Amino acid sequence: MRKVRGVDFLPPELFKTQDELERSDLTIILTNDDGIGAPGIEALRSAITEETIVVAPDRQYSGCGHQVTTQSSIRVEQRSPKDYAVSGTPADCTRVAIAQLCPQIDWILSGINSGGNMGVDEYISGTVAAVREAAFHGINSIAISQYRQGKRIPGRLEKSEIDWEGAKRRTQKVLEKLMSRPCEPGTFWNVNLPALDPDDREPEIVFCRPSIRPLPLNYRIEGEYFTYVGSYQNRERTPGTDVDICFGGNIAISQLSVSLKPPVPVMGNW
Repeated sequence: MRKVRGVDFLPPELFKTQDELERSDLTIILTNDDGIGAPGIEALRSAITEETIVVAPDRQYSGCGHQVTTQSSIRVEQRSPKDYAVSGTPADCTRVAIAQLCPQIDWILSGINSGGNMGVDEYISGTVAAVREAAFHGINSIAISQYRQGKRIPGRLEKSEIDWEGAKRRTQKVLEKLMSRPCEPGTFWNVNLPALDPDDREPEIVFCRPSIRPLPLNYRIEGEYFTYVGSYQNRERTPGTDVDICFGGNIAISQLSVSLKPPVPVMGNW
């Protein structure tokens, strides 16, 4: 393990080289935290021209973080030659794919998540946990999320519908850039697609740092029960962060690290 500015990184030889990534027979694993039947993972699959293998949870695990299953069995159901439903978390899916299903993996992609995963969301998100787990094992990986705007009405938050065709098109543009070169050792990509109206301009791709500001902490109290009612779109928009970029209508891409210390950030339009 090498050190750069005091940061530990996995050995470069664990990661795929440029020549290896340019092979025509790439092995690409798809997963998510919305479940194997979610429209987001189908949009992700249709955005990729290469053959893919889906290894995804058999139910929704949104917000599960980097939870893994070690005290009970995990059921893996092969639903088709290229689809596996796993009775575990997104991180479990990555672990099972690496250890048992696909010994040689070039990329693991997670998403397209229904909802944003910006800034400190990376610690809560199952979508991001799946690709962080891949980075632990030296596998190139990308998490992709589609931000959803919403408005609060009495008693509930009504979120906008997702244009999955638009999300697919923008994901294709992102993947053409990110998958053309290997990840730096010990890092992975976190992508957030903006919520756009049909007549909005096409977004730019902007590399930016993740926000470190917390989500709003608001709860509705009913006797002994506390229900979270924080408004995602009212979170702090620190200029230049992924929250600010995505809320402003552009595609926010952040380079994240498996280390406790962040890598030197990749910044600017691409």
